[in-house]
Amino acid sequence: MRESAVLHIKGRILAGPEDGDAGGGRDELRDELWVIDGKITFDRPAGARDVSRLDGWVLPGLVDAHCHVGLDAHGAVDDATSEKQALTERDAGALLLRDAGSPSDTRWVDDREDLPRIIRAGRHIARTKRYIRNYAHEIEPEDLVAYVAAEARRGDGWVKLVGDWIDRDSGDLSACWPRGAVEAAIAEAHRLGARVTAHCFAEETLAPLVEAGIDCVEHATGLTEDTIPLFAERGVAIVPTLVNIATFPTLADSGEAKFPRWADHMRRLHARRYDTVRAAWDAGIPVYTGTDAGGSLAHGLVGQEVAELVKAGIPVRDALSAATWGARAWLGRPGITEGAPADLVVYDADPRTDVRVLTAPRRVVLRGRVF
Repeated sequence: MRESAVLHIKGRILAGPEDGDAGGGRDELRDELWVIDGKITFDRPAGARDVSRLDGWVLPGLVDAHCHVGLDAHGAVDDATSEKQALTERDAGALLLRDAGSPSDTRWVDDREDLPRIIRAGRHIARTKRYIRNYAHEIEPEDLVAYVAAEARRGDGWVKLVGDWIDRDSGDLSACWPRGAVEAAIAEAHRLGARVTAHCFAEETLAPLVEAGIDCVEHATGLTEDTIPLFAERGVAIVPTLVNIATFPTLADSGEAKFPRWADHMRRLHARRYDTVRAAWDAGIPVYTGTDAGGSLAHGLVGQEVAELVKAGIPVRDALSAATWGARAWLGRPGITEGAPADLVVYDADPRTDVRVLTAPRRVVLRGRVF
């Protein structure tokens, strides 16, 4: 489709919750919209001659709020590999990505009209020898504030800490940072206008981070009845990455001989993963979709992550919001509104009836271009 052409999308357009909906499950449904110069309009264009038609069930471009473009299991990748990762996300309907840590410079993606938008959290910041090799800045607590400030300036409004990892001396997960260092680092990020998130598996890591002012926690497998109310009170979001947590038993098997306590801990976190996520949602903690793609996981799994949230007991409408309207609002990006960029995904059936349709888009519309 030429950029000057008009795209007419007709069917059932799920634009989000109705204004004033207090949880009753009413959606704003529209029958049609038009795309002109890459922007959405609900007003029929007068005298349009070059009009293409697209029919189906329509959602805003999906959000993968935890992935890693420019990273694989061994560290940074070249631009050609990063491009393939981004294209895989696009073809899966994930048109807005929060890159939760990457050692690669992917700013060139912003100049590509055919690739998803990326909100970057800079590079991971980890404790020395307490994370995956070649992924993070590995530093000691006295340098944490300086590195957080640098990544706050480098990123797109987010900074990513590694909150816990295996401690080889204890043989189990343990927190990486003293409380004072974390408090100072988060305060500095907020002063610079950035939000802070952290990789956290363990139980003991969570309360100090929340009390220090953290904005989000990735994975959050260690949530308990003691920390869930704290998250809810402070409005701290979680991105559970359930498609990644599914790998815990395999990880445990591979490390059991050397770290049996850690392996047992990982299996227990895995076994209660659905109960943990459902309890968080029941308490009012904001939950968003993320896959952790780009390390050892393939890209393009956001539809499967939505299905995992539903399996955990989150109602379909809320699971969809976690990947669409709600996630976009949380990240400060528009959905299906007048004048917004035309980033849309078209499906053959109603995703509210069966979320599995999210894994098979009929068409993807990115900046008004149809793929």
